[in-house]
Amino acid sequence: MRKAKKVVIAGAGIGGLTAAACLLQRGIDVEVFEQSPSLGEVGAGIQVSANAARVYRSIDVLDELVNKGYSPTSYRFRLFDTGEVLQEIPLGDTYLTRHGVPYFTIHRADLHQILVDRVMRLKADAICLGVKALGFDESEDRIRLNLDNGQFIEGDALIGADGIKSAIRGQIIGATPPRYTGDASWRVIVPMDGMSHSVHVSTVDIWVGPGRHAVTYPLRQGKLTNFVGCVEKPHWNEESWVAKQPWVDLEKDFRGWHSNIRSIIDAADRDHCYCWAMNDRVPVHNWSTRRATLLGDAAHPTLPYMAQGAAMAVEDAAVLARSLEAFEVDEGLDIYSSHRSVRTERIVNESFANRKLFHQPTSQALRDAFAKRDMNQERTAWLFSYDPMHVALN
Repeated sequence: MRKAKKVVIAGAGIGGLTAAACLLQRGIDVEVFEQSPSLGEVGAGIQVSANAARVYRSIDVLDELVNKGYSPTSYRFRLFDTGEVLQEIPLGDTYLTRHGVPYFTIHRADLHQILVDRVMRLKADAICLGVKALGFDESEDRIRLNLDNGQFIEGDALIGADGIKSAIRGQIIGATPPRYTGDASWRVIVPMDGMSHSVHVSTVDIWVGPGRHAVTYPLRQGKLTNFVGCVEKPHWNEESWVAKQPWVDLEKDFRGWHSNIRSIIDAADRDHCYCWAMNDRVPVHNWSTRRATLLGDAAHPTLPYMAQGAAMAVEDAAVLARSLEAFEVDEGLDIYSSHRSVRTERIVNESFANRKLFHQPTSQALRDAFAKRDMNQERTAWLFSYDPMHVALN
């Protein structure tokens, strides 16, 4: 089996586009197919840590991303009602000196557009819109992606970057329905100038409390505040990121919380409050066939309680591109999934464990739980230090 000369990608999200850019830079042709009729992302924020930033630097978009985003000064864990800081991870210049790349936040739409532009500079017609991947057929020397418009596209390898409901995953792994984790997540973005100056912070704050937690941080050079609120709910069926829910329910879920949280909720557009079910899947250890593989949420959906969902897809993209450049297709895909399954399983499991850590039943229980941890040391040791561009492939 020869090395890949052309790779077909199902899905033009953050992971699929990053994979396309990484492959094109290595001289491997790509075609990307996206079911949406237009390119874009929902209005939400993303935190970018060093492990993902190293990949963005390698595809020459890091400076543009940082300029569009915001560079917070620290990452704090705070009590839900008093605002007491339980632990803090230094960011800013301290983080840059330690890791060689910055920690920053960015609007998903801005990140997505910059990736689209990068891919199109590398290959103007790389992305095809309005077509859905249905499945694939593979042979000894080729693979064929079948599309819902009756067309099929051939290549040397196929990447399923088509999300948690991936059609490619279903064919590789079989039926593995998403599992509801017990949490639903609120999402709003609020203009900073709509709130009092006391709420204008320069940090990422994780507000932890009984049965729920919230995440707040600035976006777009400090002009916006991103709010995500994760609440334990026994049943929640809505999975869409763009499903609107009543503001009064959001207000009720965070009644009695710190004044900063209340100010953000009070300033939110009451017609644009979104809440969706938090789903994941039990981790698997091999998500490749001889010519097809998975990436991002299609392979390892997770709770966002370490802010690593998008970062895992970006890491996947870099390691996969390196594997396909260095090895013949079947060996490269096997090395990729074997290597990535170990790290992604750890992140999935630790993200789920953070649900318990963040949702302790009392303030004292939260203090006691955080006193046993050193989040700065832990995340520096294995999470932020990971370099997808140079990690050994074995």
